[in-house]
Amino acid sequence: MSTSDIIDYQIFGEEMQFVEVELDPGESAIAEAGMMMYKDPNITMDAVFGDGSGKQQDVWGSLLGAGKRLITGESLFTTVFTHKGFNKAKLAFAAPYPGHILALKLSDFGGRLICQKDSFLAAAKGVSLGILFQKRIMTGLFGGEGFIMQKLEGDGIVFVHMGGCLIRKDLVAGESIHVDTGCVAAFTDSVGFDVIRAGSIKSMIFGGEGVFFANLTGPGTVWMQSLPFSRLAGRMMASMPGTMGAKGEGSVLGQLGNLLDGN
Repeated sequence: MSTSDIIDYQIFGEEMQFVEVELDPGESAIAEAGMMMYKDPNITMDAVFGDGSGKQQDVWGSLLGAGKRLITGESLFTTVFTHKGFNKAKLAFAAPYPGHILALKLSDFGGRLICQKDSFLAAAKGVSLGILFQKRIMTGLFGGEGFIMQKLEGDGIVFVHMGGCLIRKDLVAGESIHVDTGCVAAFTDSVGFDVIRAGSIKSMIFGGEGVFFANLTGPGTVWMQSLPFSRLAGRMMASMPGTMGAKGEGSVLGQLGNLLDGN
């Protein structure tokens, strides 16, 4: 028997997607603060301290759940949307940057999914949000974006957002793949996660691909994103006028070209 609300949904758009959720009377959905696009007037909003899963917790449990969310950079509060009218009602959640929204039923993946800490968009009420620290020292020190990840548990539907293009890789037992730590969007609980050195010292310093790769080992499923938000933000920062990293598009001279142009 499902412990999460069973909700209907439809995903719209191509590169800038949003998901429209349809609720029956009494059903609820949870989402990160600021992700709502629109809603029916009969759907109420309530800011809940912690993960909004609806599980009974004492004061210390609520504080611990909220503290974990704070570590991942998320708000201390989760928004719960509940349909308190009649018939059906709709609400929508929008992706925060270009990419794709993936709808996954947790019961199809063993009841747990590990994803990047900023991937979670929304879910059926009953899904629990937590954090997962990588246990190995090397992974913790050099895992980058893969060090602290979100842990989604339950049997309901979750909506996760992944930047750029999305690719799914099903790994058999013992099969491994090396991925940029920021491009690891999500993986099932059965997948082993570790970091390995990115080649020789020269490659690590001058290769431009980072110092370490994520080493993912099956069995299980891995979802990869082509445009992590950190990479997008880094390029935007580097191109901002007045910064040391600013450079003209297509200019071989880079910053020197700006000086020659009088900028």
